[in-house]
Order: sequence, then structure tokens, then C-alpha cells
Amino acid sequence: MQPSWSAARLDYALATSRAENRAALGLYLPVGYPSRIASLDALHLMARHADILELGIPHTDPHLDGPVIQLANAQALDAGFEMIDLFTAATQLTASSTTAIVVMSYWAPIARFGPKLFAERLAVAGGAGVFIPDLPEYAAATWHSAAQEEGLYTIPLIPAHASNARLTEIGAGSSGMVYAPATPGRSGSRRPLSPYLPRLVRRLRTATGLPVAVGIGISTPDHAARASRYADAVVVGSAVIRRMTTWRNAPDLAAGQVAMTFADGVRRASSSAR
Repeated sequence: MQPSWSAARLDYALATSRAENRAALGLYLPVGYPSRIASLDALHLMARHADILELGIPHTDPHLDGPVIQLANAQALDAGFEMIDLFTAATQLTASSTTAIVVMSYWAPIARFGPKLFAERLAVAGGAGVFIPDLPEYAAATWHSAAQEEGLYTIPLIPAHASNARLTEIGAGSSGMVYAPATPGRSGSRRPLSPYLPRLVRRLRTATGLPVAVGIGISTPDHAARASRYADAVVVGSAVIRRMTTWRNAPDLAAGQVAMTFADGVRRASSSAR
């Protein structure tokens, strides 16, 4: 696949952080949370500190997410989220920053919008790729065709206990990077990082030949610092939303502050440990 100009922004973000002996920082937020205006303001402040912004498409059944992101999805939908809000956010962020834009979505919203049209609109808006954690086998060919035509990356969620053969198979249909869970279970966990995570990252790199992002359980700056020593990217979501809920009068400022805190975390990683 020939990456689009927007997909190349993700390559650049990963290459730049690698040159600085740290992981790239990815920050997730559902578009439209807690409102359309506050969401855009928060994302612009987060872009000052993030290498990658993961724009979430709110969904009525975010079954792989924990209660923090589930509630944020519901609030964004109640606030009137429409797919145009995603493309507007991506367009504005691409124009105002060098941060790479990745979309996180369950398959159902993309299927309803139309995979081909979605890929076309996202590429124009500056999206680098899409992380679809529940992409069904029957829809994989349709999505891959649409994404490849627009030069978008397809980023999979890798099962922690998959065999090497299965990892190689997943890698063959993936591009840009792959996504590994930092802890078992759904997003928002405050458990310690899996002791097997460094080994999983090494296995994924070997099997897929792609950079490895670690998320789902990066809940503290210390987690980010530790994962930055061996991962290519760390992705933080629930911790951002938790902070925003405590600053109800200024959720955008809260998002910017927590973004800065996690950026400091990834930069604390020891270059000798990578």
C-alpha cells in the first residue's frame, strides 16, 4: 500500500519519538465529549503535547471499553454527535498541528456510514488510519479495500495470548502500527501493567514488522514512562476523561493539563532501556 500524505504523519510521529529514545504519546478522546465545542477545545490543547491523537467515534455499545469511556460515549451521543463532527475535528487538528490523527471506531458506525465513503472523507480530513478493535472477518476485505484505496492504515488490536502464527497472520493485514493491551480486560483498568508486556511487544515487532502501540491500562504517568522504555507508542484515554470530569467548568483545560503530565511521563523513559 502507498501511504497517503496523512498516513505519513503517523510514520513521522513514530520516527521522531524513536529518534528521541522514547515512545510516541497517543491521547484518546471521543469526539463530542463532553460537548461539541468543549471536545474541540480539549483536542486542540491535547495536540500541543501529543504525538498522536486518537479520535473516538461515539457508539451506543462500546463493549470493549470500561465504564469511564462508556459514559463518555453516551454523553457525546446525547450532546448530538454526528459523523461530520469527526471530519471537522480531524480537518482542524491537521491544519493547526503536526500531530498524527488516528480514528478509533467500532465497526458498526463505519458500516452504517459506508466504509468507502468513510475512508474517502477521513483521508481528505487528514486521518492517518483507523483502529477498529472489533473488525469482523466478513467485513475485513471490504474495509481493507476502502482503506488501501485512500492510503489509510488499518491498526488491529492484538490478542495478548495469540500464537506466533496468528500474530504473523494479523500483521499481514495490518499497516502503520499494531495495538497491544497493557493490562487484561477492558479499558480504564487501574491495575499494574502486565509483567508479560515487554515480551509481548517484542513478539509483535518480530511477527508483524510494525511499530507497537501499548494502551488499555496506561492509567498513570509512571505507567507511560515504564511502557515508553520498550513500546513504540503509549495510548492514554480513560485517565484523560477522568481528569475532565473533575474540572466540569473547564474540561478543556483539564485535558490539556493531563496531556502535559503524560508527555512528561514518556520523556522520563531511560534511553538505555529501549
